[in-house]
Amino acid sequence: MPNISKKGQSMPQSPIRKLVPYAENAYKKGITVYYLNIGQPDIKTPQIALDAVRVHSLDILAYTRSEGSEDYRKKIATYYLKKDISVTHEDIIVTTGGSEALLFAFGSIMDTDDEIIIPEPFYANYNGFSTASNVKIVPVISKLEDNFALPPVQEFEKLITPKTKAILICNPGNPTGYLYSKDEIKQLAALVKKHDLFLIADEVYREFTYDGHSHYSIMQEEGLDEHAIMIDSVSKRYSMCGARIGCLVSKNKSVIQTALKFAQARLSPPTFAQIASEAALDTPQSYFDDVINEYVERRNTLINELKKIKGVKVAKPNGAFYCIVELPIKNSDDFAQWLLEHFEYHGETVMVAPAAGFYSTPGVGLNQIRIAYVLNKESLIKAVHIIKQALKVYKD
Repeated sequence: MPNISKKGQSMPQSPIRKLVPYAENAYKKGITVYYLNIGQPDIKTPQIALDAVRVHSLDILAYTRSEGSEDYRKKIATYYLKKDISVTHEDIIVTTGGSEALLFAFGSIMDTDDEIIIPEPFYANYNGFSTASNVKIVPVISKLEDNFALPPVQEFEKLITPKTKAILICNPGNPTGYLYSKDEIKQLAALVKKHDLFLIADEVYREFTYDGHSHYSIMQEEGLDEHAIMIDSVSKRYSMCGARIGCLVSKNKSVIQTALKFAQARLSPPTFAQIASEAALDTPQSYFDDVINEYVERRNTLINELKKIKGVKVAKPNGAFYCIVELPIKNSDDFAQWLLEHFEYHGETVMVAPAAGFYSTPGVGLNQIRIAYVLNKESLIKAVHIIKQALKVYKD
């Protein structure tokens, strides 16, 4: 039998999706499952985006330009200008989701065995992207006790080697919900300029900031044009995860020209999804105001309920719609699977994401889970109560 590649064997499973078969089996048994494991918002997609596809006048579903349609990119640039981000459509490459934008960025700036420094816990697929790109993640651990704030810049600097090409952050963070301050961004900006590195910021949750805090983009930082690469997506902003439209943004012309070659190799981003995404940019601010208010209430409900459970620790997020929860257990992978296979409370159970998969350091995060508060408040209360009851009888 032919052999599978070493790269394929080393590709990590998604900590978010690997438990799906167990959830499906629980459902087949008639058990209600509360899905706290995945960032799929239950907020409705803006009607204007759905209508744009419904009333299209296309006769041929043709290829678009590899970098995305010019009209859409110009409209994205106008959207960014409202966020105090000054770019042109030529600084933007439309991608098949933020995931492809990250893969293009990795491929454009790093060679085999190069290194990228990332504060962990981080979005689990960064592990997969690094494996697929043959590059090495060098982690800097942020701590729940510090609300997952940016580790001291000195800790980053200690890890810089001749192989280091970039620092990557997610702002606001998945899975922590941490929102980096303007000062923290400036510290990183100074560091990458000092060592001539790239600073990549995954900013797909830009709109989701709470408690009067505002988002500061790396693209707003002066003097960073040659170093900054921004990753973005419509998935969470407009509750359009299935559209699979994102973009890579940089004022570094070499980065854009190189990423375009990767874009040409995959031909073009999907046409209908671009039509929907372009229309979504006309979504009124009132949509976001309502969404933010809803997520603040959900976050507060979730945090308050979790704090009622003895032995549980949780960091309060100021952005996105995730939080990391530390449980009084040894292994959250086993606990998450046990919840779906062997536990139900009044015919209901919960699906969570084990947090170890959001780290690259072995053995870290084993007693943590990530919760996405994408369910309504009543469901969140029920889900946390189920976790409370489960912890009473679970045996490590």
